[in-house]
Amino acid sequence: MTRLFSTSDSLETGVPMPPVAHARFSIGEVVRHRLFDFRGVIFDVDPVFANSEEWYEAIPEDARPAKDQPFYHILAENMDSTYVAYVSQQNLEVDESDEPVDHPAIGGLFDRISDGRYRLKSVHRH
Repeated sequence: MTRLFSTSDSLETGVPMPPVAHARFSIGEVVRHRLFDFRGVIFDVDPVFANSEEWYEAIPEDARPAKDQPFYHILAENMDSTYVAYVSQQNLEVDESDEPVDHPAIGGLFDRISDGRYRLKSVHRH
């Protein structure tokens, strides 16, 4: 598991840090949404919710995830399209299909897939 906060950060700045959150998934990992029919490759992780309140409030209240968990930026695909998704850790699971993800942005961030994971390029160009 990846540690996302350091307790020494709080000691050095005097600013209280949020509870330590542990990311279950990492950049390059292929995941699947637990509730909706899409899968994708993680390309960034927020240790806690870091999107707009408007975005959060648009989620039906009975399905809203807790904000104090990792949220993942995903190059996502479903049967109809590709897009970028922002998903809470509680709504993700490992995709064990061993199928490559067909998203047009993958080639800009990742070199290849190896052992079921995408490897980040060593140099990123915009």
